[in-house]
Amino acid sequence: MSFRSAFLSTSLALAALAAPAFAETVGKVGVDWVGNDIVVEAVTDPKIKGVTCHVTYFDRSIIDRLSKGNWFEDPSNNSIACRQTGPIEIGDIDLSKEGEEVFREGMSLIWKQLVVNRIYDKANDTLIYLIHSRQVVDGSAKMAISTVPLFDQPVTWANGKP
Repeated sequence: MSFRSAFLSTSLALAALAAPAFAETVGKVGVDWVGNDIVVEAVTDPKIKGVTCHVTYFDRSIIDRLSKGNWFEDPSNNSIACRQTGPIEIGDIDLSKEGEEVFREGMSLIWKQLVVNRIYDKANDTLIYLIHSRQVVDGSAKMAISTVPLFDQPVTWANGKP
């Protein structure tokens, strides 16, 4: 293997490890006659196997965008539910009180993002997933959390349980 191909392979592997979670659309529910939808996505945490979060958000139709303006933005209304969906294996996660971002999706052309952060609550042996909107100007107070308790569960920690 040449240096160039080894470097490329290593770079791709590192990029895959640093990549945010992937979301798969698993449902889409029409909510009115103008074509607005609630989208349901399954999000897997790239550093924690065996946990799946289902995220919902509002997707505005073209008719709604034309009639109400604010063409490039969806509302900040969102929800999250996370559950154990297999054996839990925890990789190298951020254990700080801020946790780490595991998923991000644009809710406007450039200014607003839907974000999911993971926080580990060591005292209660629980993973907390927080969904919120990130806006450049005013932020958003609309948020939701979901927890996955690890107490009395068979959990594999890559670096040993903290």
